[in-house]
Amino acid sequence: MAKPYYEFFCPVKVIAGNAALEHIPFELATLGAKKPLIITDKGVRANGLLTPIEAAFAEADAKIAAIFDDVPPDSSLQTVRDVAKMYRDNGCDAILAVGGGSVIDTAKATNILVSEGGDDLMKYSGAHNLPKPLKPFFVIPTTSGTGSEVTMIAVVSDTEKNVKLPFASYYLMPHAAILDPRMTLTLPPHLTAMTAMDAMTHAVEAYTCLAANPISDAYATAAIKKVSQNLFKVLERPEDAQGRLELAQASTMAGIAFSNSMVGVVHSLGHALGAVAHLPHGLCMNLFLPYVLEYNQDVNGDKIADLLLPLAGAEVYAHTPADQRATKAISVIRGMRDELHSKTKLPRTLQETGKVKKEQLIDVAKKALDDGSIIYNPKEANLDDLMGILEKAW
Repeated sequence: MAKPYYEFFCPVKVIAGNAALEHIPFELATLGAKKPLIITDKGVRANGLLTPIEAAFAEADAKIAAIFDDVPPDSSLQTVRDVAKMYRDNGCDAILAVGGGSVIDTAKATNILVSEGGDDLMKYSGAHNLPKPLKPFFVIPTTSGTGSEVTMIAVVSDTEKNVKLPFASYYLMPHAAILDPRMTLTLPPHLTAMTAMDAMTHAVEAYTCLAANPISDAYATAAIKKVSQNLFKVLERPEDAQGRLELAQASTMAGIAFSNSMVGVVHSLGHALGAVAHLPHGLCMNLFLPYVLEYNQDVNGDKIADLLLPLAGAEVYAHTPADQRATKAISVIRGMRDELHSKTKLPRTLQETGKVKKEQLIDVAKKALDDGSIIYNPKEANLDDLMGILEKAW
């Protein structure tokens, strides 16, 4: 039955394909911009990923005004202030974020400072505290996982107070997301697997949690199908440009889905584990996904059963009795994780990470209980429930 009320919003233009990068100067011109600042990290630059972007500007009226390539894995307020200074010093009029989650978050936060003026990010943290649209801003993802190129959220660390500051505003959404397979061709197998499972989890939770709606469902199931059909092809043939593009599109579609329907306990536990043990977000998603689905199965088994079709294809779906499809869907996800572990050593359990101590689990559970995502989970969870899931994931 359709929900009596929902909202769906995604104003981000998606420019995708094998020559998507070449369209950037034209797209900037339509927004009246011709002096972009590129924000990236050392790894992206060292891998030569800026070369095709710079080539795209060679014949254009627009020129890259400056490049900031010192974004750390966990961005900070000081980094954002440094980037904003470079933007102002070079008379820039637009931002191109080239990288993964940290680079994109840094770029979103930088756009607040250069659009609003000043150096005080704190007064804009929280939800919907931006008064007006920001400067032209494009995202060129170099991983296929976060979906940050289509979300209105950014997180930046205050390293002095050791807290993460969240920002949420429709104005943080990029004007365009540029999906070009050249950007992810050099992604190593371990990161390809981890980011794909990040996208998979976004899509699965978007579909199975409380705020799901018919439009987010369409994006979520399409994303699941793309990951299922292309992840192992890309691991076999890393140079498979079409497969890389499919994974990039899956990440974007999953991002659109979950930013309109929210996520659940996989993310609550993942955020908490990331804070306690400093593990990458995509890895945390892979660790908890099947165990949370099992926990939720008695209240939303019908939704989990639906996932068998995009996960395993029509033949498996048709040959599985209806009352066994939810269990089968979860076993398919477990099988994917086993195969990823054998191919890329991506951990499946907390012990396999080598970074988590048993006595930390209670801290993870307590933090997860306070995480906002938990309210959208289809089944309520208390501290004991979360500890039970963590024990299974151990």
